[in-house]
Amino acid sequence: MKFLVLRRLATISAIVLLVVLAVLFTALNPQTFRVDVAFASFEVTAGLALLIAFAAGLLAGAWWRSNWIARLLAERGRLRNALRLAESRQPVAGSPSPDAE
Repeated sequence: MKFLVLRRLATISAIVLLVVLAVLFTALNPQTFRVDVAFASFEVTAGLALLIAFAAGLLAGAWWRSNWIARLLAERGRLRNALRLAESRQPVAGSPSPDAE
């Protein structure tokens, strides 16, 4: 029980620390520049633009990794089902038994 409370406290502390660092980083980089995308044009600060790029990369990496893990788990499920099916098969009459050598 103590471990879960400490784990939750550490997670909350890490998130708060990251938010404080992000605000500090944005405040220390006040330069602004214009960003043109296909449908809009707007001005952002350098710190905010870097934070957005970092967050987008982090989310894209997390999505890619979770997709990879999902494929691995699906393959594991298929292999377990194949093993279960192979173990449940009875030897065919007339074929040599693997133990009869």
